Amino acid sequence: MELHDIIILGGFILLIAIMLAVDIGIFNKDNHEVKFKEALSYTILWVSIAMIFWVVLYTYGHLLHGIETLDQLKEIVVKYDHPITLVNNDFESSIAIYRRNLGLEFLTGYIIEYSLSIDNIFVILMIFLSFGVHKQYYHKVLFWGILGAIIMRFLFIFLSSALIQEFEWVLYLFGALLVFTGIKLFLDRNKNEKIDINNHFVVKFAGRFFRIDYDDKSGNFFTKKNGKLFITSLFVVLLVIEVSDVIFAVDSVPAIFSITKDPYIVYFSNIFAIIGLRSLFFLLASIIEKFRFLKIGLSVLLLFIGLKMLSHHYIEISTMNSLLIVLGILSGSILLSIIIPENKIAGNK
Repeated sequence: MELHDIIILGGFILLIAIMLAVDIGIFNKDNHEVKFKEALSYTILWVSIAMIFWVVLYTYGHLLHGIETLDQLKEIVVKYDHPITLVNNDFESSIAIYRRNLGLEFLTGYIIEYSLSIDNIFVILMIFLSFGVHKQYYHKVLFWGILGAIIMRFLFIFLSSALIQEFEWVLYLFGALLVFTGIKLFLDRNKNEKIDINNHFVVKFAGRFFRIDYDDKSGNFFTKKNGKLFITSLFVVLLVIEVSDVIFAVDSVPAIFSITKDPYIVYFSNIFAIIGLRSLFFLLASIIEKFRFLKIGLSVLLLFIGLKMLSHHYIEISTMNSLLIVLGILSGSILLSIIIPENKIAGNK
């Protein structure tokens, strides 16, 4: 990794760290139950920050890879397979096209990741309910879970990018995985899966290597008894959520690689979606079941992305068209949920 890359990634991670430090140190210093109005305010805040970052990419995106000449631009466009046509011998016009597309790639990737994280909300809520976590500790667990996810996503994304650069057939593997996941999500959309906390492999792993105090209700991750250090059940919940995020990343990260092969854009869009996941969780946790067609919409979204990957050598879809299709699928599923609520169908039986 070159010095320029270290500066860009280091600066971005520092920015995220500062935002999270302000979040936990000032706005959420004390454990408390996050209500709908507070969750809505934070959701608007995190989405607004993501949109500001989109504007920055739209304006200064060429600095991401230190592009200064037309030849450098052509090299980057080929390297990351951006679906754009540059203007011959016109660097200014070409760089404007590149920045516009880069911004669209970030925006599309962000929307895809943010949308797919809705399915993750079902899983997180199920974990909290299964372990009997008090609502006032939800935010704390999700906050530290996000810190772990930032590190894990970094490793996963840049390793995947290196594999794609070296072995293009990996894209077909990702595409097949997304098609499989989309079909499975559709078939399992009505299943109410439960977590057997006694037989969960993470719980068993933690029980083998750590001393666990299941009776501790302090809201801390660690406690001491008779001079010995124990982890609490809340820390076990954090471990389960971290492992669940790794599993979730196997689906969501390849989805963004269908939009862009630039690892920076994949990582940026991922992280902005992840830091907004907490507020989205509190915003949707109580009403998410009312969007009865949302899981169908997400399954169709995964199928579209998977098929796009599998056919990328034969059918080229521009970034703008991909964005419109993604928005159409998501808005269509939400609109159908509002127009045809479940109680109306139940009343017609």
